[in-house]
This record gives sequence, structure tokens and C-alpha cells, in this order.
Amino acid sequence: MAAVLLMRDELKSKTAKQSILLTGGSGGLGSALALHHARHGIEISLWGRSMERLSETRQAVEKLGAVADTTSFDFLDAEAAVELMLAQDDAMSFDVAYFVAGIGDTRGEGDLVESPDQILRAIRLNLAAPAAMAAALAERMAERGGGRIVLIGSAAANHSLPFAAAYSASKAGLATFADALRIAVRPHGVSVTLAAPGFIDTAAGRNNSANRPFEIPVDEAARRIVLAAERGEANYVTPWQFKALKALDILLPRPIRDRFLERLSP
Repeated sequence: MAAVLLMRDELKSKTAKQSILLTGGSGGLGSALALHHARHGIEISLWGRSMERLSETRQAVEKLGAVADTTSFDFLDAEAAVELMLAQDDAMSFDVAYFVAGIGDTRGEGDLVESPDQILRAIRLNLAAPAAMAAALAERMAERGGGRIVLIGSAAANHSLPFAAAYSASKAGLATFADALRIAVRPHGVSVTLAAPGFIDTAAGRNNSANRPFEIPVDEAARRIVLAAERGEANYVTPWQFKALKALDILLPRPIRDRFLERLSP
């Protein structure tokens, strides 16, 4: 009888599906993350703003054997996003969630800082929506006894960028939230990883900035982030040069640091 039960457990483990939520699935990094996971036995719920690009990602994912569905959504409405996500979780019981959706923005030409509208939009899309969704889903995962949450931040969170004050602030807020959430849910079997990449070679990234040192291919960025999450890393910065820049930002005397940051441009 014990042998029969063992065989049943092994069969279940081989046939059990893993369910993944992925916001930002219409963007370069989100699409690359989806493709990295795409294989038989994987269900992926792709969220994003562009239904056309979501459909392209879905087709590519399904060619690799995964099952995917798409949700076109405006993440400015964080309350509605949480409600819809929980309804999907009722049906799919997400095992893994990647919160990738966000916006990169800089001050307008001739402006000292971003406009009030830009600031509010950055905070809502880069902090409020992913934080609210991650918190709600983490509660569900904790009740089920396990899960994995990955929040996509930015190496910009480690620097006070005058040309992108709202962007760097929103990502810094997300980093602090991710760390606090990780501590809260870790005893319940839920891991939380904050991935803070530098420049990634995507269409959106190229549109936001012409100066892109240490840029890495999007497929490589996705691979590194997945591996870091699987290792259970708390705060993952890539590539390594941005770890060095983070340390330099801390160690430099403030007047020297400020003069350096003043000279930066997107």
C-alpha cells in the first residue's frame, strides 16, 4: 500500500501544473520572463496594457507548450487590479507571481523636475499597484503554505536621480516594501525577491534613455532574475557594476556625490 501511495505522489508531482501570474507581459522583460517559464505543465496569466503585444507573447508561450491567457489592464486603478487578480487566483491558485508592469519616465526638456502628473503616475504604476497586488496575493499564498513573489524594481532606486526623481523614488519605495513583505511572509513559506536590474535592452528602455551603460540583453536579464528568485535572494542587483555604483553612492562625500548626480542626464 505504501508503494502504491508513493507512486501516486510521484505521478502527481510530475503532472501537477504550476500557475504563474505575470504583469507587464506586453513589455520586453515581461515577455522574456514568460518565455523562460514556458513549457508543458505551466499555466501563465499574462497582464499588460497592449492586447496586441500580449497576444504575441501568448502565442510564443503556447508554441513552447505552456497554457496562457491574457488580461489587458490599466494599472492606474490599483483597487480594481487587486480585485481582478484575486478572482483569477480563486481559479488558478498562483504559485509564482512576477510584478513587472511599471513606467520609466524623466523630466521634460527645460524642466527642473517631473511634472505633478508624471510624479503621480510613476508612484501609482511603480509602487501603489504592484505593492497592493503583491500584498494581497502574499496573504493568499501564506494561507496555502507557500509561493514565490518577484517584484521588479530598478538599480535607479539606489540613487537620487534629479532627472527622474519620481521614478527613482517609486522604485526605492518598492524596494523597502518588498523587504518588509519578505520578512512578514517568510515564516509562512512565501519567498519575496526584489530584482533591481540596471539597463536592459528593450524597446521601452531605448525610448527612455540614450545613455545606457552596462546594458544587458533582455533574455539574459530574465534568466538572471529567475535564478535569483529560485535561490530565494532578497534583493538582487544586476549587472555587478550597479552593485559597485550603489556602494560608491554611499561612500562618496555628499558634496562630491551631489555634483556627480547633477551632471547626469537621461
